[in-house]
Amino acid sequence: MSLDTMFVTKVTFGLLALLLVFSVRAEEMVRHTNLYQRHLYQRQQRHQYPKLMDDIAVNERNIYVPYVIANHYSSREVEVEIIKRGLDSFSYSTCIRFFPCSNERDYISIESRSGCYSYVGRQGYSQTVSLDRNGCLYHSTVQHELLHNIIDDMKYNFNKINTLNQGTPYDYSSVMQYERYAFSKNGLPTMIPIPNNNAALGTSTEMSQNDIIRISRLYQCCE
Repeated sequence: MSLDTMFVTKVTFGLLALLLVFSVRAEEMVRHTNLYQRHLYQRQQRHQYPKLMDDIAVNERNIYVPYVIANHYSSREVEVEIIKRGLDSFSYSTCIRFFPCSNERDYISIESRSGCYSYVGRQGYSQTVSLDRNGCLYHSTVQHELLHNIIDDMKYNFNKINTLNQGTPYDYSSVMQYERYAFSKNGLPTMIPIPNNNAALGTSTEMSQNDIIRISRLYQCCE
């Protein structure tokens, strides 16, 4: 083999080696660029749509509860909106999802009966939640009665049953807390807080953090 041929051969192999190195590095740069762009996109998605990302994370742990709203409220649309706002509020902070009943056997039936009341826990079939148009249509009352369905530690107002506090302390700010004179027949307090007798009772306007924690622990939601 002549010197010229050897020189051309070496140059050719050298160029091929350089092309191979450049090709590998180019692929690596493209791969890293794609990974960075994907990472940047995910960060933008989380920043712009945090609720969407959270919903995807808890999809497998959602608890669905069907409901119907009786036509007692049809004359005033605002009444239905108060009830729906109370139903929807559970999906903002817990894994409970109330949804309109279609053909489910067990469901809660929200009706305007005499007073504000609900059965404790799931009873099966049509289960009445009474939200009287005259006095019960408040956000806190809607949440209170719905919580009787899904988590409770009291039956018939003052007949105690096993606690479902889920390791949380007694909470005066719970939306389940009755006010000091609730159900009194003689004008005297039915509840006196201990040790602070002056603690406010029954003033909550929505679920407390402990209410939310109890639901999450009871139903094993993603906290």
